[in-house]
Amino acid sequence: MTARETDLYPPVKSFLEDQGYVVKSEVGAADVVAVRGGEPPVIVELKLGFSLTLVHQCVARLKVSDDVYMAVARGKGKRFLKSVKDMTTLCRRLGLGLMTVRVSDGLVQVHCDPGPYAPRKNTKRQGKLLKEFAARVGDPNDGGQTRVGLVTAYRQDALKLAVFLYEAGACKGADVARETGVGRATTMMRDDHYGWFEKVDTGIYGLTPQGAEAVAQSGSLLGR
Repeated sequence: MTARETDLYPPVKSFLEDQGYVVKSEVGAADVVAVRGGEPPVIVELKLGFSLTLVHQCVARLKVSDDVYMAVARGKGKRFLKSVKDMTTLCRRLGLGLMTVRVSDGLVQVHCDPGPYAPRKNTKRQGKLLKEFAARVGDPNDGGQTRVGLVTAYRQDALKLAVFLYEAGACKGADVARETGVGRATTMMRDDHYGWFEKVDTGIYGLTPQGAEAVAQSGSLLGR
């Protein structure tokens, strides 16, 4: 039997009543309104699943009360759990609460409560971002493109090595590092992430056909 939004109301009503609220449905534009003494009202919007419309509705309800929850039917599987995790993060940033309702037995689970949110900055990630920004030559990517084919500072360094080997032929890693200014040259050629390099002797590396093709297409990727 297909669940309906109205199936979410009895469990949510019971959940709030157990906390001392008087609960009524369809009051004004709100799906659920709960009042306890002289406290500000708690507003809950009911939906079977997550949507941008639900987010917009809940944000609009913040004009009436600071205590606004979205309540959705609890689904199954990893995909739903990922959606809950992502939506919990969004709700916290917007100052909204989130609860899920298991229609089969009426279980209500609160994932976050309404309130101001000030996320802690991840200084390690910030440093990594700025390091990549500083190391990248020029602006070789189109904003919004997929990760496939993305030009990173690592790729640009690999291209520098490939161009040098294309022009000079097989060389010792130390020589390549000195001439290109890429200190990690030997490690990069040994790891051969792109399939561009091949070891021709101890400490000496040359260019593969794939590497030669990459050089021919490099152009603006090196800021030229």
